[in-house]
Amino acid sequence: MTNHQKWMNYALELARAAGDAGEIPVGAVIVDSADNLIAEGENRKERDQDPTAHAEVIAIRAATQRLQTWRLHECSLYVTLEPCPMCAGAIVHARLSTLVYGVDDTKTGAVRTVINIPDSPASNHRLQVVGGILESACRQQLQDWFAAKRHQRIDRQR
Repeated sequence: MTNHQKWMNYALELARAAGDAGEIPVGAVIVDSADNLIAEGENRKERDQDPTAHAEVIAIRAATQRLQTWRLHECSLYVTLEPCPMCAGAIVHARLSTLVYGVDDTKTGAVRTVINIPDSPASNHRLQVVGGILESACRQQLQDWFAAKRHQRIDRQR
């Protein structure tokens, strides 16, 4: 198992916990250049009633507090779903060196799929991006969660 797979598996565990709590199952992990866990996050929008409480933002906030700097230039972020525009902007502004994500987001993906914020001329920082790590597992987790939500909604309507 590669380090990318190891950390994505950890992010999947966090995503599972978020899903169990009623959140869209997305998990994020930040590690330093020595492969040490620095911070983690899971979606908390519903629990916190905060539209910015995405897994990536939670992890970035925790990492900056732990390291006492907003510059995470020697850190990598692992996240199960391609970041949205808000999160992609936060990743760029935090100066993360690497972003590793699981599955493309065909609706709001802002790294490679719909738009590309990291490589935009408006971006003031460049980072390495690796997509598709444990893609199948990340996709399946999201699909299963949304299918269960649809099923619950149908049951309530009966």
